[in-house]
Amino acid sequence: MKFLEVLPLVFVMIAGPQILSAIFLATSENWRRNSAAFVGGAAISITLVVTIAFSFGIGAVGQGASHTTLSAIVVVALSFAMIHTYRTRAESEPPRWMGTLESATPRFSFRLGFLLMGFFPTDILTSTAVGSYLAARGASLTEAIPFIGLTLLILALPSLILAAFGERAEIALPKAREWMNANAWLVNEIVLLLFIGMALNNLLG
Repeated sequence: MKFLEVLPLVFVMIAGPQILSAIFLATSENWRRNSAAFVGGAAISITLVVTIAFSFGIGAVGQGASHTTLSAIVVVALSFAMIHTYRTRAESEPPRWMGTLESATPRFSFRLGFLLMGFFPTDILTSTAVGSYLAARGASLTEAIPFIGLTLLILALPSLILAAFGERAEIALPKAREWMNANAWLVNEIVLLLFIGMALNNLLG
C-alpha cells in the first residue's frame, strides 16, 4: 500500500520545534484547550497542503537527468547544513517565541499549529512531497490519511500522556522539554539526516 511508503516522513514533520511546541503547550496553564487548538490548527494546514499538492501534482515532474541533478544538489546542500549545524551546536537554541508558550492562549496555539505545521520549511516540503508522490503514483488522496493522522497523534501525545498519567507525566514532560532545549542541534541533525536519506533514495532509485 502506497501510504506505507510515506509514513516515515511523519518523523520529519514533527522533529524539531514542532514536537517541542507540543510539549511546551502540554505544560502550559490551559494545556487541554491549548493542545487541542494546536492539533486542530495543524490538522487544517497539513491537510490543505497535501490536498493542494495532490490536486495540482506539485513536484510530480522532474524525471531523468534533471531529477538526478536536483537530488544530487539536495544531498550536497544538506550535507553542508549538517556540518554547519554541528560546528555551531554550542550556539544552537530553540526559537525565542517558545518562551511564551507556557502562558499561551488557545487562539495563539491554533495559529501556531496552523503556521508551524503547514508552512515551516521542512513541513511544507514534506507535505508537498507526500501529496505529489501519491498523485504521481495514481493513489487516492485518502491514502494520505494515515500520514496526517499519525502526525497529529504524535503532536497530541504529550497532552494524552499528561491526561493518562497525571502527576508522573507532570514531572516527566518538563524534563523532556529541557532535554530537547539543550539538544536542539541534535534534533536538527536528525531531521537533516532524514532528508539526506530521502534524497539519496531518489538519487539511487
